[in-house]
Amino acid sequence: MPLNILFAARTERWASYEQPLRKALQDAGITANLSTDIAPSEVDYIVYAPNSHLQDFTPYTRAKAVLNLWAGVEQITGNKTLSIPLARMVDPGLTKGMVEWVTGHVMRYHLGLDIDILNTNTDWTPRTPPLAQERKVGMLGMGALGTEAAKTLASLGFDMGGWSRSPKNEPGIKCFDGEDGLQDILARSEILVLLLPDTPATENTIDQAALSKMPRGAYIINPGRGPLIDDDALISALDSGQIAHATLDVFRTEPLPAQHPYWAHPKVTVTPHIAAETRAVTASQMIVQNIQRGETGKPFLHLVDRTLGY
Repeated sequence: MPLNILFAARTERWASYEQPLRKALQDAGITANLSTDIAPSEVDYIVYAPNSHLQDFTPYTRAKAVLNLWAGVEQITGNKTLSIPLARMVDPGLTKGMVEWVTGHVMRYHLGLDIDILNTNTDWTPRTPPLAQERKVGMLGMGALGTEAAKTLASLGFDMGGWSRSPKNEPGIKCFDGEDGLQDILARSEILVLLLPDTPATENTIDQAALSKMPRGAYIINPGRGPLIDDDALISALDSGQIAHATLDVFRTEPLPAQHPYWAHPKVTVTPHIAAETRAVTASQMIVQNIQRGETGKPFLHLVDRTLGY
C-alpha cells in the first residue's frame, strides 16, 4: 500500500520539488502517493513550509511527522495544533552555501578588500595583509550551520571561537557557553558571525551592551535571523565607530523596506536573504531519508525541541 505524502507549501515550491521528491522516493524504493491534495485523515507524512495554507494540524490524525522544508522553524514551533514530531531541514546544499557565504564575507573584512574595491582616487598605498592566525573570529550559534562554518574558518587558520547555549567541544575552536561565555566571546571577536536561532531567548542578543563589549572597530556578519540584532543599537555603534561595518542578510521585515536606514548607511552591506537556500535535490533526499527512518522504526533526524524553539 503506497504511503500518502502531502506536500503543503506554496505553488512555486511544488514546481521546484515535485520531480526531485519523486526521484528520491523512487531511488529509495518507496511507493508513494505524493500530492498537494490528500484527505487529512489519510496523510502519512507532511512535507511542509511554514508559510503554507496549512496551519491547523488537528485533522491529520494518521500523520507520523511534519518534515520542514526550511532550516528555520520559529514560525511553526508555537502552533498548538501540532502534536506529532517536527523535523527541521538540515540540507547539505544549504550548509555548503552558508559556509561559502560566511567565509567570503569574513575574508572580505579580514583582508580589507573594500579598500581596493572602492578605491576611486588612484591611491597607491602598499600594505601587508594580515594572516588568518592574527584575526580573532567569533561564531554565535554552534548548530549544524554555525559549526560547519566555524570549522571551515578554523581550517583556514583563524583564531576561531564559538559560542552555544550549552557546552560544546570542537577541535580547533575555542568553545564558550552560557552568559559568562557570551561576554568572553564578544570581548575577543574582531569579526562576529551570527547564526543563532530566532527564539525569545535570542532576540536582541546583539544590543547596546553586547556591542560595547566588542573590540572597537569590529565587524558583524548576520546570516542568521533579523531579530538577533537591536537595529537602533547597531546603527548607533556604526555611527560612533565602535563597529566598523556590518553585513546583514536577514531582517525583522523582509523585503527590507526601502526607507530603512540600513539601505543608505555607508557602513552597512545589505544582501537580500541569499546566504543559504535549500536546494531541492539534496533537500528531497534528506526528506526521503527521514521517511525511510519513520517506516523502519528508527528515530527521525533533526527533530525540533519545541521547549527550546529549535
